[in-house]
Amino acid sequence: MTTLVGRSRTRGIDTLSLDSPDTRNALSAPLVTALADALTDSAKDPDVRAVVLTHTGTTFCAGADLRDPPHPDALVDLLRQILHLRKPVVARITGHVRAGGLGLLAACDIAAASPEATFAFTEVRIGVAPAVISLPVIPRTDPRALARYYLTGERFDAIEAVRLGLLTTTADDVDEALAPVLDGLRRSSPQALAETKRLLTARVLETFDRDAAGLTALSARLFSSAEAREGMTAFLEKRDPAWVV
Repeated sequence: MTTLVGRSRTRGIDTLSLDSPDTRNALSAPLVTALADALTDSAKDPDVRAVVLTHTGTTFCAGADLRDPPHPDALVDLLRQILHLRKPVVARITGHVRAGGLGLLAACDIAAASPEATFAFTEVRIGVAPAVISLPVIPRTDPRALARYYLTGERFDAIEAVRLGLLTTTADDVDEALAPVLDGLRRSSPQALAETKRLLTARVLETFDRDAAGLTALSARLFSSAEAREGMTAFLEKRDPAWVV
């Protein structure tokens, strides 16, 4: 049986690794389920102080798997689960992040990436919108800077991701940069971590309560549209979609 999410533990830190490099860790329905299950197990274990979310291969997450996408509700539930988890979630990235992967990144409490990482909200280029991932992304990023990358689908680097608010830091050695962070989490009271995280995520979760239903409906409508079918077909065939001028 294929393992889609690897797991290891070091001194109270659970490391969960997206482990489907053949699909660039695209968010398939099975991968979303596997990650949700792993987070549930980490949440239940009193010996776990924090979770590190990372990846195998050169891509952290390529976004939704166009051949086996998760239901929008499942993606909403996964993002909400990361935010609700009573333990900090730290993103460790040494590869590329696209579309839905940026939703995972934005849901994490702390995020570090190496300089080779690149980022892009590619939804507009296949005929859809970054609907569901906006739930954590918009409250945590600079609105003027975000507008450019939402509307154009351009790639940007880790330094720009820090400026936007998607990353906490970028460093040549991500593990070295995260070492004091993880040490601080190990030294912190579980109760204090849980309540402090609740304070930090309260306003982000308000957007879920207010907007999740409308954004999941928008996502479903766009993914079933003719333009999206053309955009996804063009992507899979490695050609420009018909609307490119």
